[in-house]
Amino acid sequence: MYVYTCEPDFGSMMTCIYTAWEKALKVGHNQVRLETEPVEQLALFEDYVHVAYDADKEERVIRSIKQKISMHAFVQIYYVAMSAERDAVDVIYRFLIRAFVYGDQVLQQLTDPCIARFFELRRAVGNEAHFFREFARFVSVSNQVYVCHLEPKNHVLLFVAEHFADRMPSEHWMIIDDRRRLAVIHPKDESYYMRDLSEPEFHELQEIEKNQDEYTDMWKAFFDAIAIKQRYNPRCQRNLMPIWMRKHVTEFRE
Repeated sequence: MYVYTCEPDFGSMMTCIYTAWEKALKVGHNQVRLETEPVEQLALFEDYVHVAYDADKEERVIRSIKQKISMHAFVQIYYVAMSAERDAVDVIYRFLIRAFVYGDQVLQQLTDPCIARFFELRRAVGNEAHFFREFARFVSVSNQVYVCHLEPKNHVLLFVAEHFADRMPSEHWMIIDDRRRLAVIHPKDESYYMRDLSEPEFHELQEIEKNQDEYTDMWKAFFDAIAIKQRYNPRCQRNLMPIWMRKHVTEFRE
């Protein structure tokens, strides 16, 4: 068994799929497995091959997906690639094996275990992105910049940023993924971009979340005022807003 490993970003995944596919044409798809790094435990009788990012290979895979399957399938693949599950890249690979045979109709083959797993990851990423669009809370810094902290399990930062870029185009804001120390930065009336944060930058931005102002107090007061004591149902509340998602939500912070 040949195990091809890559960094957990979309470009590296597409490169890894291209490289593994070349090998599979010689040894068979069942002799190839893909995995994102870091690899936690090496298997004894498997050959591990690290695949570095290659822009040309990435473009070839993307072009093949769009032309031979569909644009809709490409969107679904992109969502799955944003999953934090270690088998996400292998799930995409198994999906493509079937998709290049059946075309866009593969999206209807939900009884196939590989396709079912594909859509399981797709739903998990889509649902989490939807949750964090709703749960994102911004803190104002000197009434000039709005800063929001999130800790998603999957890589949904760009999905959330796209939502707020459409709704807050004329504001300076930042959305920070604390789990991965990534930030999307949106200058006023400009396009947003993503960058890694250094450790000093990250800790400084963490301190901003402790800021309290009149709007913070007003929001908490509003949250308490609209609550109906007789209908208090913590179990239902946990279903709609899981506890692990509340860490950076203003109304739940002490």
